[in-house]
Amino acid sequence: MTNGPGDADFLKAEPEETREEATDDISSRSPEEQIASLSSDLEEMRQEAAQAREQAQRAYADLANYRKRTEEEQLSLRQDANRRLIISLLPAIDELELAVNHLGNGVGNGEAADSWVEGVKLIHRKLHGLLEAEGLSKIEAVGAQFDPLQHEAVGVVESAEHPSGYVVEAVRNGYRLRDRVIQAAQVVVAR
Repeated sequence: MTNGPGDADFLKAEPEETREEATDDISSRSPEEQIASLSSDLEEMRQEAAQAREQAQRAYADLANYRKRTEEEQLSLRQDANRRLIISLLPAIDELELAVNHLGNGVGNGEAADSWVEGVKLIHRKLHGLLEAEGLSKIEAVGAQFDPLQHEAVGVVESAEHPSGYVVEAVRNGYRLRDRVIQAAQVVVAR
């Protein structure tokens, strides 16, 4: 913060000679003149104090705004870093989900294979829980009306089950991070 004109002028001590001259000057005046002079000086000091108080309040408000802006920037940077990390994890998440969906009951040869399958399912659930806690949600596509803001059409088929313009199949999952689509769902749409 820089000092403006008149800042802290009232804090500077006057030289001894000036104070003595002012005292001699005041004492030579009539009481009415002394009161008027002192009232004028008092009013000047009040104005200077008000200016100093206003400048201090302005500086405090500037500091509060700076802190708020800095906190918002830090939050934005953290969210952007999280978003980039989550986007880079999405292909692995999709592949893990595909693997879990293809695992069937009784696929393994015995107890060891079953525990391995359960382990993979547990990893899948924990990973989804962690990403949901960060604000990631899957875009539900099958059965929904096609929305170009959330879906990317990769094919069109004739369908008796779904009305025209509705999603029949999701080829790749779509994801939303908080309110922002970070990966559109690739879908097949009914004609």
